[in-house]
Amino acid sequence: MVSVIGVDLGGTNVRAAAIDASGNIAGQRIEQASRAQEGLEPIVDALASTIEEAIRSASTPPASVGIAIPGHIDDHRGVIVWAPNFGQYRGEVFECWREVPIRKLLSDRIGLPIVVGNDANLAALGEYRFGVGRDRAKCLVLLTVGTGIGGGVVLAPAAVQGRASGPLLLIGGNGGGAELGHTVVLAGGLDCNAGTYGTLEAYCQRDSIIRRAVYKVQRGRPSQALDLAGGDVAAITPRLLAQAADQGDEVASEVFREVGTYLGIGIGNFINVFAPDVVAIGGQIAKAGEPLIGPARLAARDVAIPSLFADATITAAERIDDAGLLGAAAIALEAGRS
Repeated sequence: MVSVIGVDLGGTNVRAAAIDASGNIAGQRIEQASRAQEGLEPIVDALASTIEEAIRSASTPPASVGIAIPGHIDDHRGVIVWAPNFGQYRGEVFECWREVPIRKLLSDRIGLPIVVGNDANLAALGEYRFGVGRDRAKCLVLLTVGTGIGGGVVLAPAAVQGRASGPLLLIGGNGGGAELGHTVVLAGGLDCNAGTYGTLEAYCQRDSIIRRAVYKVQRGRPSQALDLAGGDVAAITPRLLAQAADQGDEVASEVFREVGTYLGIGIGNFINVFAPDVVAIGGQIAKAGEPLIGPARLAARDVAIPSLFADATITAAERIDDAGLLGAAAIALEAGRS
């Protein structure tokens, strides 16, 4: 059976594994530190050595490599146009990656065809092919909730007019598309790292969730999340908040209700634009489940056109931990067929 190497390059770790055409792992999962802020050579070396180890562990010789990378990715040129989380510090200034020829840098060491794509877009493709989309959804919108908010849109041929074969991954005219997390949900609102105000990312990212909980606790409200953090307010995390919400904690439930409401405003807008039959919430914070997704569903209902909302299932993603790997493998498999 044909296998490929799927790679997920993150700001903390890089993961890789051989994956077959059915989405099954066909070797060992390999994970190393990505060295994301140590400069070009260390990052590329970490990426290449992880891929090489995954190739060696594969049960069948892999045919190609697909890499999911955060940022604006141009697969046609094999270039990372912009990646804000990768680069190096020069003094106090962080110089992020711009116009990095990643395919060329890896090709001599890897010796296999390499395709690259945006991590959130590929996570959407992985969820479509091997997760809640089951390779048959008419349109799937994925939001990944984590350090930032990523997004991806996958369309079946039935979802477009004209000749098409699919699934079709929406990447836009310059390949940098489907940045759904940068949709403005409250003009002039909170700022985010992209230098904009009031975006979905500003209200729903990890640090925003933690800040809401910290402020409530600092105002004197008791919370099991603080107890779970050993009384250290700086140790509160979304995972601990989810545990507290499951136990009925008022502060944790309130935090997820507030964040979920903003998430739902974005989802309602995406339903109006894309008319998806599946909206999947991924990323590690999606593991909070209904305390987050329930309020999002209610808010989306109040924003979306009723007939479009009626056809949309809003649910947690199924492949939260490996959607990026699977999507990277999917584009590598597709490249091998063309």
